[in-house]
Amino acid sequence: MKKTYHLCLSAGNEILFRCKADFVRGINCLCLAAGKTGSSLLAYSFMSNHTHICIRTEHLNQFKRTFWYAYNRYFNKKYHREGRLGEPDFFVLEIEGLYHLLTCIAYILRNPMHHGVTGTPFGYPYSSIRALFRKDFGWNDEDTQYLDPKHAYKYLPNQHHLPENFKMDCHGMIVPWSSIDFADVEHQYSTARTFLYYMNRLSGEKWEKEQAEDTTALPPITLHDIEHGVKYQDMRTMLGNEYGRSNYNNMTDLQICDQIDTTILPTLGKESIYQLSVTEKERIAQHLTRKYHLPITQVCRCLALHVHEEMSKTSGTTPYDRGIALK
Repeated sequence: MKKTYHLCLSAGNEILFRCKADFVRGINCLCLAAGKTGSSLLAYSFMSNHTHICIRTEHLNQFKRTFWYAYNRYFNKKYHREGRLGEPDFFVLEIEGLYHLLTCIAYILRNPMHHGVTGTPFGYPYSSIRALFRKDFGWNDEDTQYLDPKHAYKYLPNQHHLPENFKMDCHGMIVPWSSIDFADVEHQYSTARTFLYYMNRLSGEKWEKEQAEDTTALPPITLHDIEHGVKYQDMRTMLGNEYGRSNYNNMTDLQICDQIDTTILPTLGKESIYQLSVTEKERIAQHLTRKYHLPITQVCRCLALHVHEEMSKTSGTTPYDRGIALK
């Protein structure tokens, strides 16, 4: 019997997705793993240093292994890295009941907004939100340039083929409306207006009281539960971002990683941050924090560098002196 789960994997003190190609490969590995294990994807959102997934499956452990082994192998090979990427395992929440499910999916799709990356959930390219209520929102296939399937192998793990029911956009990413069980999710929300209500409502006790109507012994899901295990999260900042208080001009992790990987590393004759010494990383961290006035924690995770007290003092910044954009 299939059960429904929320999965969250944190990178710890580093980054899971350093560039657009990494996001594309990660999402493709996710979709292929769901198909291979006969699982139903209900929602996903990939941030630079963590992932959120809602899935219905009979084979949870097989799905986790299949998904993360494929991506971990890709990442390690590309960046000359060794070992497991991210925390030892996914944080898992079992989901039962209609309101628990609606809340779980809503928090996943709203995650980029909570992290101050986008003003609304609809502006983020690495979540499954655009798979839902496409007709109601005026989205259709004519808006997407699809990739010829014969070129799909470039964006898939070795020895994998693109299943017939999956489609890729021109960037090689499996589009969510071909991989998500959108009919099921739309049925749960009933209407596009109800879906919009969940995307825009403010977090609070009303969410928890609503979940109490489900006939389940499970406790209500909160934003804190969804973000369990993700480092450097400030709940006050995340809740404040619901009111649009973010500064969207702040540099994102993706932009910082681009500076490091395409501008700084070539001057040092290195191909990856994992080839740098600790001293080299510290010098780069100090340079970036001073030049762009960035939080030291943000720069250090882009360098896979542990933050120590002396660095915080000399950088002149603190972890939460401004919104930390996780894309």
